[in-house]
Amino acid sequence: MTMPGAKIGVLDSGVGGLSVLREIHALLPDYPTIYFADQDHLPYGPRPHAEVRAYVTAIADFLIDQGAVVIVIACNAASAASLLDLRAQYSGIPLVGMEPAVKPAATATHSGVIGVLTTQATASGPLYARVRQQFASDTRVITQVAPELVEIVENNSQHTPESRRIIADHLQPMLDAGADHVVLACTHFPFLTETIQALVGDKMHIVNPGPAVARQTARVWPSAIRPDTAENQYYTSGDPAQFSMMLHTLIGLDGLVQQAVWQADAMPPRLLKANERHNASQIKPIT
Repeated sequence: MTMPGAKIGVLDSGVGGLSVLREIHALLPDYPTIYFADQDHLPYGPRPHAEVRAYVTAIADFLIDQGAVVIVIACNAASAASLLDLRAQYSGIPLVGMEPAVKPAATATHSGVIGVLTTQATASGPLYARVRQQFASDTRVITQVAPELVEIVENNSQHTPESRRIIADHLQPMLDAGADHVVLACTHFPFLTETIQALVGDKMHIVNPGPAVARQTARVWPSAIRPDTAENQYYTSGDPAQFSMMLHTLIGLDGLVQQAVWQADAMPPRLLKANERHNASQIKPIT
């Protein structure tokens, strides 16, 4: 059957999840999506798991209200904090999370050493501990917590000398240890691929889990529902104009961005639509 308004819901703390959205659009071009960026609470990485879980639960409710029949938690920190709990809470909604791609890196390494670029919430979460134990027990894993890289992507400053120095500083311990693979365990980091590759040359292979997440999204889409032709939707709890510019800059899309606001003093947290709207086609892209 065709379910009017059925969409793939995608959420992140900011623009990082657009790296996953890009892969979903490439694999499933006829499936409408709705993307939510919680830029009002960016970044998630340093926040306590319970706080992140409360935000993600509210966003999931919001996406379901807007027609999401699959939810992709396109954020490693949010997945680490909430994926297992949300799967128990939303048993009727397929959820796809981000798992640090330690397995393919550990399987392919020739040096026996891999690096993982991540945030604190992911590094201290049970998902990361599980995949390391399950797939990398015989591999040396160099974990680099790099919250500054999230801000670099959000500010689109990866090509500045200062940002390149910060990125290089996080990569150097991996290179010094002989790592031949670097896992991008934050969805913001694929937007740094060009800079990372220029810094490491042919010494390390970059592992981006985005394509695998898109394939899993295709697998869990309810087989009884045919995608309904509809425009993709974008929401942010931050500045719609800024998000519109980053949407164009990072993945080349122009679309209507709406603002959703957190209801003051609501416990648990709740989201409401704001009246303010911005059309990306009327905004000059960042160059």
